[in-house]
Amino acid sequence: MRPESLVTDHTIYACVMGSRAFGLATKSSDTDLRGVFLAPTHLFWGFEKPPTHVEGPADEQFSWELERFCELALRGNPNVLECLHSPLVEHADAAGRELLSLRGAFLSRRVHETFVRYAHGQRRKLDADVRTHGAPRWKHAMHLLRLLTSARDLLRTGVLTVDVGGRREELLAVKRGEVPWPEVETRMNRLVAEAEEAAARTPLPEEPDRRRVEDFLVRTRRSSALEPYPHEKVVQGVEPTGRIGQP
Repeated sequence: MRPESLVTDHTIYACVMGSRAFGLATKSSDTDLRGVFLAPTHLFWGFEKPPTHVEGPADEQFSWELERFCELALRGNPNVLECLHSPLVEHADAAGRELLSLRGAFLSRRVHETFVRYAHGQRRKLDADVRTHGAPRWKHAMHLLRLLTSARDLLRTGVLTVDVGGRREELLAVKRGEVPWPEVETRMNRLVAEAEEAAARTPLPEEPDRRRVEDFLVRTRRSSALEPYPHEKVVQGVEPTGRIGQP
């Protein structure tokens, strides 16, 4: 099976991410598509396993296989968790809807480390740009402020909100370079400190509900295994007439 077919034929959940999901889109914004596909169980039975992710087939499209997606979400990966909370859902079948119902099971106090660690990496890149070019890449600075705000609010409330809502214009002003870098730095440092304070009394559980997620994964794999697959007759040596062992 071609990787692209896994996306076109076996996607259980798809959404729009990036600036459009964040409420920060402008006329020039791309449409970033993200999704989760369920590789048919029989593809795991041979030596060659299905891919854990697929790029395409459309431009700006990226999809994860369900197991890989769940693994990353349980670890608190920011990009993956935000996909589950996108306000722009393009497709969700029965398995996709159950995946969405598990959003809370993936959240835990781990998000403090993962979101802030990711933010630190992005901040180092911005600081390097300032040293080299005298200014950061303002679009990246805007998105870092958005991420830090999202992390702080998640730790405070236990709810992950993707759309920036009323903060749209102040963030777009950063993107346009209208806010001096020292002020942007101050905002970032304040958000990191506020996230640290929120982590000390967050309503989020210590660990994600791994057992609940694994139960969903196993049931979904089992259901897929019960479906017929193209080479079943060859493997069993059975013709439609029911004769055994015929070529």
